[in-house]
Amino acid sequence: MALSPGRWAPSPGRWSVAAQTFALQVLVALLVVGIGTGAAYAQAQRAGTQEATARALAVARTVASAPEVVAAVQTADRAGRLQAFAEDVRRHTRTDFVVIMSPTGTRFTHPDTSLIGKQFIGHIEQAQRGGTVVEDYTGTLGPSRRAVVPVRAGAGDDGPVVGLVAVGIRKAAVSRRLEGQLVALLGAGLAAAVLTGIATALVARRVRRQTHGLGERQLREMVEYYDAVLHAVTEGLLLIDLEGRLRLANDEAVRLLGLGEGAVGQPVADLGLSGPLTDALTDETPREDELHVTAARVLVLNTAPARWDGRALGHVATLRDRTDLEHLTGELDSARGLTEALRSQAHESANRLHTIVSLIELGHPDRALEFATEELELSQLLTDRVVAGIEEPALSALLLGKAAEAGERGIDLRIGEGAVWPVDALPARDVVTIVGNLIDNAFDAVAGEPGERQVRVDAVRDGGDVVLTVADTGPGLPPGAVAKAFERGVSSKDEGQEGRRGIGLALVSQSVSRLGGSLSVDGGPGAVFTVRLPVAGPAGAGVVTGG
Repeated sequence: MALSPGRWAPSPGRWSVAAQTFALQVLVALLVVGIGTGAAYAQAQRAGTQEATARALAVARTVASAPEVVAAVQTADRAGRLQAFAEDVRRHTRTDFVVIMSPTGTRFTHPDTSLIGKQFIGHIEQAQRGGTVVEDYTGTLGPSRRAVVPVRAGAGDDGPVVGLVAVGIRKAAVSRRLEGQLVALLGAGLAAAVLTGIATALVARRVRRQTHGLGERQLREMVEYYDAVLHAVTEGLLLIDLEGRLRLANDEAVRLLGLGEGAVGQPVADLGLSGPLTDALTDETPREDELHVTAARVLVLNTAPARWDGRALGHVATLRDRTDLEHLTGELDSARGLTEALRSQAHESANRLHTIVSLIELGHPDRALEFATEELELSQLLTDRVVAGIEEPALSALLLGKAAEAGERGIDLRIGEGAVWPVDALPARDVVTIVGNLIDNAFDAVAGEPGERQVRVDAVRDGGDVVLTVADTGPGLPPGAVAKAFERGVSSKDEGQEGRRGIGLALVSQSVSRLGGSLSVDGGPGAVFTVRLPVAGPAGAGVVTGG
C-alpha cells in the first residue's frame, strides 16, 4: 500500500506549514534581535552616563584636594596661577571643562578665557555647604554631566570652604562614545539575525520535508478524513511498523481482536493474540484471505506493505469477521453430507430391492425374506441405539448422516452402547460444530489407512457434565502437534472440503471454550479427543490439554 502526498490538492492562497513556520520564526527572531539591541543600547547609555559621572566626580575631588589648588584659591593672582593647571588637567582627563571658582561661584578658570571672572552657571548651594553636587545641566558649553565639590583649607574634611571645583563632560561627548558601541551592537544584532535566519531556514526546510509541503488546512483535512475513514470502514484495519509495534487500530479491529485501550504502541507479540495470528501480523510477507481462529471468532486476514514515497513504513493488515459465515458453511457441509448419505442410502436401497426381487423371481422367497430382515435389523439397530440415548434431534440426525457417510467411505463408525445426550442441554449449533468436526477429522485420519478403519463415538453423563469421546484407529498426532492443531489457520483459497476442515479443530476449541468446557487429546497412535461440557451453569474458560 503506497501513500503519496500528491493525492492532496494544494490549498490556493495558503502557505504551507513550513512557510508559516519560517515566517513566524523570522518575525520572532527579528523581534528578539530588535529588543535585544535596544536593551543593549539602553544599557550602554546608562553605563556611559555612569562612567562620565564617576570620571567627573573623581577628577573634581582630585583637583580640589591638590595642595597647589588649595593654596592658589587663597591668593590674589588666582586666575593666573590656576588656568594653566586646570587646562592641563582637562586635556589629560578627557573632560570638557575644569572650572575652579570662589565659594560664591566666580570663575577662576574656564576653557573659554573670556568667561573667567564671571558667575558659574549651575547649582552650587550644596557644595558651598561642604557637600557634593552631581547633575545634568545646560551651561555655556551646552548640556553636560557635571560634578561640583568644595575646596577646603587645611587638612581633612572639617576646614572652611575656600573655593569650588566643577568638572563636566558634555552629553555630546558621551553620545559620540555610544555611537561607536552602537555600531558594534548593530553589527552583533545583524550577525545574530543572519544566523537566526539561516537556522530558521534549515528548520523550515526540515519541517517542509517532514510535512511534504502540505499546508495547515491540508494536514487537518488529512487527519480528519483518515480518522473518518478508519471509523467508517466495516473491516478491521491495523498498521504495524518495522519494529513489530502496533501503530494504528480502528474500532472494528479493536472489537474483533478484543484489544485493550493501551494496545496501540505495544509490540504485537505482547497483545495476547494466538501464535499463528501474531506470526502473521509481524511477518512482512503479504498474505491474502488467510483464515485465523481466535477464542470467539473466525477472521480473514490480508496483509500488504505500507509505503510512503518509496519509504517502507511497515505493513497494513485488514481483518474480516467470518464467524457466522463459517458456522453456516459448516452447517451447509453437514446438510450436504447428509444429502450425499441419503443419496447413497437410496442407491443401496435400490440395489437391495433389486436383489430381493431377483431372489423372489428365481424361486427363493425364503432367502429374499431372510436378506430383507437382516438389512432391516442392522439399519434399525443403529437407529434405535442413536434415538434411544441421543435426545438432541440435531445430534441424532448428524450421527445417522455420518453413519451413512462412513458406510459409503468404507469406515466402521461405532456409536457406544448407552450413549446419551440430553435435549436442549447445550446450543445445537455448537454441538453440531463440535461433534461434526471431530468425526470429520477422525474420518480423514483413517481414510488412507490400509488396515482397520474404525471411528468410535461415545457420550456419557458425569455429574453435571456430558463427556464426549471420539477415537480413531489412524496414525494419531505427532509430538508437539497437539496444541497447534487447535489454533491453526489455513488459506481460504482452497474451497474444497479439506480446506474448510483445516480449521475444524480450531472451531471445536472455540466452541468448547465458549461453552465453558474442556478439550483434551491423546495423540496416539490412534487419536482420542475428549470433550467435557457442563450442561448447566455459567460458561467459563475452556481448557485444552494433550496426552
